Amino acid sequence: MWRYFVRRINLFFVTSIVMISVIFFATGMFPVEKGYALSGIQFPTVEQQAQTVEDYNLEDNQLNQFIAYVTQRLSGNLGISVNSQQSVADELSAVLPASFELSLFAGCIAVFFGVPLGVIASLSASKTIQRSILAITLTGYSIPVFWLGLTLALWFGVHLEWLPISGQINLLYEIEPVTGFMLIDTLLSERPYAISAFKDALLHIILPAVTLAVLPFTVVIRITRQAMMTVMTQTYIRAAEARGLNTFRILIRHALPNALIPVLKAFGLMLGSFASYGILVEVIFSWPGVGLWLINGIYQRDYTVIQAGILSVSLLIIFLSIMIDLVHTTINPINRKELYAN
Repeated sequence: MWRYFVRRINLFFVTSIVMISVIFFATGMFPVEKGYALSGIQFPTVEQQAQTVEDYNLEDNQLNQFIAYVTQRLSGNLGISVNSQQSVADELSAVLPASFELSLFAGCIAVFFGVPLGVIASLSASKTIQRSILAITLTGYSIPVFWLGLTLALWFGVHLEWLPISGQINLLYEIEPVTGFMLIDTLLSERPYAISAFKDALLHIILPAVTLAVLPFTVVIRITRQAMMTVMTQTYIRAAEARGLNTFRILIRHALPNALIPVLKAFGLMLGSFASYGILVEVIFSWPGVGLWLINGIYQRDYTVIQAGILSVSLLIIFLSIMIDLVHTTINPINRKELYAN
């Protein structure tokens, strides 16, 4: 297992270097002076220009420039935002928690509703119920996320006026950031309106989270259904039935834990699509996360923000994919058997 773990860590570093290389060579193709694209300083002094040349080895060959670029980026120096003239690292750390909060909330919605529907679709004897659930998954998987987000905002936000359609919380509430997760920060706040702020933040996250949850929701239903149909035919399930165990107990203690293993693997394979959907959702609902921050940087030709946004999202996807793969291998006896056999 340790050899497998080391190989996965090596894979993370190699993939990260390839990703950084792509961003480095793309930076050289920006229609602007390279030192400006790397530092983000609009009107640098002579000293600042000299410092940029020294930091990034701009007078050396491409290899030395690349080494200097990797050193600067991995040390946390992401440059200065062209528009705000603030540290890109500080801006990135300010918007990352909002994206994590939205993603976690959407993932919980997908699992909480998707797993039971997948189990019902696999165990129900009614063809109508099975076909209805499969029709829902096919429809949800086929709907474009931008159309779904705009439609939900139009129905529930504009026409019915049930839910807010933009932002993370009403601007009337002043909540001090503690964890960066607005739902948690409102509960930790000592303001007299903390509970009202929590309810408002919860209402704000519903529409973007539901929109983002549609893709993993449909995938969870299909994979859970297929996995449950496979697990329920296994010998140990029939042996449990022969011992007279309750059907609900067999389902919860024996069948469902094994059926959820493929769901975990599916989440790892879906991270790329999930991240791209998240960027669209953040733009549609003006959610103050990495996606909206990155898109604004693209519109404003903020080169340092573009590099930092793409780099951070890419490295997070690579890291989480490898971590999910490690967890999946750890908890899956079949994978461990194949690993040791190899």
